[in-house]
Amino acid sequence: MKFTAPLKANSTKIMLLGSGELGKEVVIEAQRLGIETVAVDSYANAPAHLVANKSYVVNMKDKEQLLDVIRKEKPDFILPEVEAISIAALFEAEKEGFHVIPNAEAVNKTMNRKNIRVFACEELKLPASGYKFVTTFDGLKEAANLMGFPCVIKPVMSSSGHGQSVARSTDDLEKSWELAKEARGDASELIVEEFITFDYEITLLTVRNETGTVFCEPIGHIQKDGDYIFSWQPMEMSEIAKEKAIEIAQKITDGLGGRGLFGVELFVKGDDVYFSEVSPRPHDTGMVTLITQSQSEFALHIRAVLGLPLDFITYGAGASAAYKSTTDTFTPEIEVDSALFTKNSFVRVFGKPQTHLGRRMAVALTFDKESSEVALNNAKELIGKIAE
Repeated sequence: MKFTAPLKANSTKIMLLGSGELGKEVVIEAQRLGIETVAVDSYANAPAHLVANKSYVVNMKDKEQLLDVIRKEKPDFILPEVEAISIAALFEAEKEGFHVIPNAEAVNKTMNRKNIRVFACEELKLPASGYKFVTTFDGLKEAANLMGFPCVIKPVMSSSGHGQSVARSTDDLEKSWELAKEARGDASELIVEEFITFDYEITLLTVRNETGTVFCEPIGHIQKDGDYIFSWQPMEMSEIAKEKAIEIAQKITDGLGGRGLFGVELFVKGDDVYFSEVSPRPHDTGMVTLITQSQSEFALHIRAVLGLPLDFITYGAGASAAYKSTTDTFTPEIEVDSALFTKNSFVRVFGKPQTHLGRRMAVALTFDKESSEVALNNAKELIGKIAE
């Protein structure tokens, strides 16, 4: 493969649609290979804006605004990094010859919970929880009684777990309804899911291109309100469950097609594995790979996009802990204890231009060659050493 330099007539160019902390790491990995990077988001000075060669601020849901910037920059590859985006713009860009990663139809399916659940369960016949889609509060009550309590309620389209909740009785339904309707994305329809009493949940990072498909070690994680708090790698699981997880991840990513890294979320109960969701891009729980692998999920994503070999080395066990803001300010200031910077741990501050309550602003990463449990306990301790 030939490599170029940025900002030249012959530059290989990647455009990110969505420029948060995950996109920032993708840009850094692309620039290590001389790739020109263009970061697009709905607000100025997003994390990836700070490191990309060029940046744009547009209404991400506006088809014409997105197409204008795509046509202007003419990227070789378009990488959607958020759910709140005009799918119509991606289909049109693909018709005009632009390469959407993994492809526009895969983005369409995965960024809408109704589309992906119907595809995974009704077409691919993957094992999953029961579900029902609703558009009214009366429909929500009927679906919740059908699924039983507790049940999980989500907008069909949102990012980073926004709008997701667990209703434990009929008394919780009104609050869940309001929470879902306030979520960014598409809350015109909700999905009500059966609550599986799983033992744990994992993310199986699955990377595919013409050279083949590879799987990272499974990542365990703890979520709150649909957003991850802690993750660790590897997650200890039986060989039978691991084989089933790989089989499901292979089927869903083969079905979606294209190239790139996919975050496949799964529930595990004993040796049984159930499909939950899939994201066609780096996953927030996968930030742990910054410390556990020779090629992080971000580097693997870029390799997959460019058609490069997907080999990597797993160094050992590690964990990540998200730091979420407790303030609301346009002048963020995060106090990080020097204890986070050791041979086995470090912190990444995302550089977001504004904080609000619960916004993820940094991540602490820890390493232990042998034990995920030790790494996770260390991460839980160290995250307490970050403050505002």
